[in-house]
Amino acid sequence: MITKNGQELIEKSLTSVIGLVDEIVIVDNYSSDRTVTIAKKFGAKIYFYKEEDLGKQRRFGLGKVSNDWVLVLDADEIVSKELKKEIKKVMSYELGVRREKIDGYYIPFQNHFLGRRLRYGGEDYKMLRLFKKDRAKIHPSTVHEKFELKQGRAGYLKKKIYHYSYRSLWQMFRKFSDYAIREAKQKSKNGEKSSFKKIFLYPPHLFWARFIKDKGYKDGLFRIPLDLGFAYMEFLTYSTLRVYEAKFI
Repeated sequence: MITKNGQELIEKSLTSVIGLVDEIVIVDNYSSDRTVTIAKKFGAKIYFYKEEDLGKQRRFGLGKVSNDWVLVLDADEIVSKELKKEIKKVMSYELGVRREKIDGYYIPFQNHFLGRRLRYGGEDYKMLRLFKKDRAKIHPSTVHEKFELKQGRAGYLKKKIYHYSYRSLWQMFRKFSDYAIREAKQKSKNGEKSSFKKIFLYPPHLFWARFIKDKGYKDGLFRIPLDLGFAYMEFLTYSTLRVYEAKFI
């Protein structure tokens, strides 16, 4: 787990893996709240590492893990009781004799907005989060780092990780603002350019894609602020990128 000011949910997150994991490794980006204090109650091994690239933070943490198998969580993610049982079952197979060897498992996510479940509009997905330490590759990213198997075979679990990424409107827009600035910096480093189209047409298209095309409306009208938030993040990303361009011209 990598953390920065995650005191709101980290206790529930770590509680959800009690009896499932042998060690807890946390890479903290110098939190100013009670994140570290709470983590210490669980006997976590805590390492402080200041870095904007989340992928680099994950790789640093992976190097501190002593076990062969790794479960990756964020501080706002909770392992469901059903998933906990499922992981125990597949691990008992993996550590024993089995015909079909699996090197990593994709886990489905159940996202929430203001405490309510989301099922549509890009919020239904699986990610590689349980894998053999020496078989995983972590792509660098300042926003959403990606895990993939560099070798071996992947399996798919059925039970879910509960993700509480959008807990209030203020917290959501603060997160999206941070993501947008990070993404703009990354795009600038990669040489991408902003444009009128990207600033003013991409945001409404993203709202349409999430709420209409991907049937976000089936979750209910309550999720409109969320999809507007994604549009806002898109607008802020390319507006900030344009500022970076003007600065360096």
